[in-house]
Parts: sequence; structure tokens; C-alpha cells
Amino acid sequence: MGEPLRLGLDALVDVLKAAGEPTRLRLLALLAAGDLTVTDLTEILGQSQPRISRHLKLLGEAELIDRYQEGAWAYFRLAHEGKAAALVRNLLKHVSENDPVVQRDGERLAAVKRQRAERAQAYFSRNAAEWDELRRLHAADEEVDAAVIKLLGGNPIDSLLDLGTGTGRMLELLAGRYRRAIGVDASRDMLSVARANLDKAHITTASVRHADILNLPFEGQDFDLVTIHQVLHFFDQPDIAITEAARMLRPGGRLVIIDLAPHNLEYLRDEHAHVRLGFSHQAMSDWVRKAGLDIEQVVDLHPGQQSEKGLTVTVWLARDPRRLMASLESEGAVPTFAGRD
Repeated sequence: MGEPLRLGLDALVDVLKAAGEPTRLRLLALLAAGDLTVTDLTEILGQSQPRISRHLKLLGEAELIDRYQEGAWAYFRLAHEGKAAALVRNLLKHVSENDPVVQRDGERLAAVKRQRAERAQAYFSRNAAEWDELRRLHAADEEVDAAVIKLLGGNPIDSLLDLGTGTGRMLELLAGRYRRAIGVDASRDMLSVARANLDKAHITTASVRHADILNLPFEGQDFDLVTIHQVLHFFDQPDIAITEAARMLRPGGRLVIIDLAPHNLEYLRDEHAHVRLGFSHQAMSDWVRKAGLDIEQVVDLHPGQQSEKGLTVTVWLARDPRRLMASLESEGAVPTFAGRD
């Protein structure tokens, strides 16, 4: 059993004041189930937008919810971090699922998520033929997934950052292994697909955000695992993305890159917007080392049928070599980090 939360009296009263109002408690329950906009919440609760916005502002000031912008839309969710948010999560466990108001909110939330899924499916259907064509060229997704799982081993993941999350495949694959996860993508349409997939899989420990993976809006050293799945071949300078990924890693953190080995399918440039025709072991190793990481393992997954049109998928596992070097011989020694700056 974990240690009980310890908050000062003033801080505890502030949290209880913020959460201890019917509408705000309903909002917290909804935002614990995933990312929602003010429009979504207005539709679910049947209250005016100014009223909902005012409640959200109070919850934000109490550090109970996170807010992030995606174009013209702002998304909200229950905060992952902090003692205040942890206390609220415990409070929500005591809310009866049989309460009529909670049941009604749940039904309306399900309707909002169905609409979200339908919009995402429409986009997915328009592009499904293109994606299916690419999948037929390389190793089966299941084989790639199995290789990633094997490389990562059985250790739990505290925080995962998935760069270029697309449909959220990595967030789904590793669900249950991480405490919290964030997927970022530059395509709002793909983020809609990812959100719908997370909803369908009932994954509430992950969220997705609109962001440029070459200039991430996060503090450095905040994740112990970063994944980049089939993204780098779209970039003219993939080394910049790798350097930015390395910046996100905690000491000892790991980076997993899944992408294509070198090939000569030139039509992928014009028809599928590929900028790079795969990556050699040497090129990737050079970029990873330049970013201050060490390559630990590399796995090549060849296509099911060996042919000129087949594509090999390579999985690279790298690690931040820094370690917290605390002297065990002298008490009170100042910890130092060894490795990259």
C-alpha cells in the first residue's frame, strides 16, 4: 500500500473547495476519462459555455486539470501529476456509478465519443487503401510489435513520449506498461484517429497533442521512454528529431526508433511523401551518438516475401548513458551525472 498523500491545511482546503462543487466534480469525473473540449463538456452537461469555462478556470488554478491548445481548439483532461490531482483521483473512486447524474453524464460522454469515432473513421477510410499498400510491403505489424516488446523487456515504464503518434499504435501497444503517456503529431486528422482508438481501448493513462516533434513543447528530461515509429523517413533532417527526442530523456532513459532500412522504391517519394528512402545502421548510429545516446540493440525485420519490392523494417534501441552516481561509501555525497551534458 502506497504512502498516504500529505498536503498542508491550506493546500488541502483549496483542493476540496475546487472539487467540492457539483458541476466541477462532474467535470473532473468526465476529464478523468480522456481529453475533452469546452464544446464537448457543454454538450454533455447541458450548461452554457461561459459557465463551463469559468469552472474549468478554477480547476486549472487549483492544478487539477491540464489544458493544451490544438489549433482553434483547447483540450482539457484530469492532470496526471501532482498531489492535488492524485487526491482527486482518490475522491473519484468513491463516486457511485449508480448515481443518476453520473449515469446520464456517462451516456452523453459515450455519445460524444461515438461522434468522435465516426469522424475519425471517415478520415481513416479515405486513407486506408494507401496505408494498406505500404503495410503489404514490409514485415507484419504484429512482428514489429513483438520485436519492440522483446527489446523493451519486462520493466515498467513510468512515462512514455510517442513522437509522430499517428493512429496511436505505440500508445495502445504499450498500454498497461506505462504510468502515463503522451503522443504528439503534426496532423490533427491523425490525432482524431488516435483519440478515437484510445477511447475504444479504454486507455485513460495516455493523451495526444498537436505539436512539432522538431520543437517539442515539453521540459527536457521528463520521460524514461521515447518512441519514434515510422516517422523519420518523412523528414529532410531526421537527426534534428533524434536530438530533440534525446533532450526529452531522463538519465538512463531509452529511445526506440522503428523505421525502414535502405531501399530503392523511388515512387514512395511522390506517392507517399517519403523524403528519405530508409536508413542504414551506420547513419542511424551516427545520429544517435551525436545526440548523446548509446545504441544498445538493432533488429532487422525482413518482409514476408523476399522481393525487390519488399521493405525491411529496422528497430533501434538506444539509451541515455547518464547514471546517477551516488557514493555509497560516504554519506551525504553530492550526486553527479555522468555522460552527456
